[in-house]
Amino acid sequence: MKKSGTKPQLVVSIPFMKLAACPRSFVALGLLSVALCSSVSAQDGLQLFHQMQKALGGADRIAAIRDFEELVHAQTWNNKGKPNAKEHKRTRWIWPSYLRVDQMGHDNNTYVLFFDGTSGWEILPDKRVLDLVGDELKFAQGYLSHLDFKIWLADRDPHYVITSASKNVLRISDKNDETNAQDITLDPNSFLPIKQTAATDGHGHPRRAESTETRFEEWKMVQGIQFPHYISMVKNGKPLALITVDQIKLDGGLKPEDLATKPSDLNPVITPPK
Repeated sequence: MKKSGTKPQLVVSIPFMKLAACPRSFVALGLLSVALCSSVSAQDGLQLFHQMQKALGGADRIAAIRDFEELVHAQTWNNKGKPNAKEHKRTRWIWPSYLRVDQMGHDNNTYVLFFDGTSGWEILPDKRVLDLVGDELKFAQGYLSHLDFKIWLADRDPHYVITSASKNVLRISDKNDETNAQDITLDPNSFLPIKQTAATDGHGHPRRAESTETRFEEWKMVQGIQFPHYISMVKNGKPLALITVDQIKLDGGLKPEDLATKPSDLNPVITPPK
């Protein structure tokens, strides 16, 4: 069910992560120990992050993307574990901050959203057209900042802290919200992401009450950059979504005015024009 500010994102983004607790052997050296541990963790994290960037296609190539279009379909489940009808989503982005999302979903989980980085609009399932304000504006801002390729450039964004939680595990955290931290486990051979989970609190417990694990499979090269084409999501041990990427297109010449144009029938535009 779609509720204000809580629309599920079918487009998976590789989010943030955070610092693990550093063991201290001597109380007298406590502050020094924390400083050294944090520095080493950050250094290891950046090295691992750069290995991931290289495996994905290279930081400069990722940063050179000027527009992005993705079509996916998904099987999702409700909170009671029952499958919903198949959902379809089309996501378009233009540098630096133009976003358009068209989703055709179950029940009232159908919507169209446009955001230009500052303001925008949304078409609700009942065909009402509303300006983005409050939770809906925050949703659009979060969706924009968590697109895959934006997180793959987290080392260029001062809002993020990159460390290593353990071997082959990246932790990316939001400087302004320490609970907004995620761990990304990398394949030890390819250095591509295997899974993403909420960071733990040092005792093995997720920082957020509800923990979602996202797994990435079927990596394929798209114009020199790797993207996962099969994504599975589990929430508190229960299936949440199985997402199949049907198409990804980079630098196809998208125009802001096209993203900003409302569909004449106020229905999501899932199929690109031929």
